[in-house]
Amino acid sequence: MKKIIISLFFISAVIACKENTTKNEKLKSISDLNKDQTHTTAEKIAHANGFEKWNDINTVNFTFNVTRNDKPAGTRSWSWKPKSNEVTIMTAKDTVSFNRNNLDEASKQYDAAFINDKYWLLAPYNLVWDDGTSFKEKEKAVAPISKDTLNMLTITYGNEGGYTPGDAYDLYYDKDFMVREWVFRQGDTIAPSMTTTWEDYEDFNGLKIAKMHKDETENFKLFFTDISVE
Repeated sequence: MKKIIISLFFISAVIACKENTTKNEKLKSISDLNKDQTHTTAEKIAHANGFEKWNDINTVNFTFNVTRNDKPAGTRSWSWKPKSNEVTIMTAKDTVSFNRNNLDEASKQYDAAFINDKYWLLAPYNLVWDDGTSFKEKEKAVAPISKDTLNMLTITYGNEGGYTPGDAYDLYYDKDFMVREWVFRQGDTIAPSMTTTWEDYEDFNGLKIAKMHKDETENFKLFFTDISVE
């Protein structure tokens, strides 16, 4: 099981994983995000994706899938109870449960995979969840895949904490503060490590989730199925 998890974690070429340090504060309702002056851009992006509903959520289930050239490159399913931090991973060979508040060496490998997959699922929320970050903004930036003119928010992680510290993400978002593309830069390098779309959004009990991510060639696809939010 250990080899399966680690292999999928790296073969998928998945974006780096970050530790979730949840802030239990609920954003106020914002009727017009563009005119709002009380929240940061990071908070507006989180809010546009339904962050104000998060404290009402008890369970999040999802399956993380990767394909390359339309051939399966890995899949794993998760059930997460965020209030208690109980997590269950389900693969073709095994089912393992652990609590993120009490990790041991055996469960850390699964937790690293969970943080990675959950980051893809809920990255707009991590903009306000995660500590030790810094932000930069750029208006009217050219998105790398679509070449659309969007705004860009860069989040850079500090050199301590999490599984892969020091990474950076450039999020390209539209006038409604919805992420449309992003660039992952491992170790805050100038050159992109991975660039994908954010598309096929669907509302799950108030949480807006992008179910599909593709690279420029569309040969790499990372997508979610079996999503349920309770």
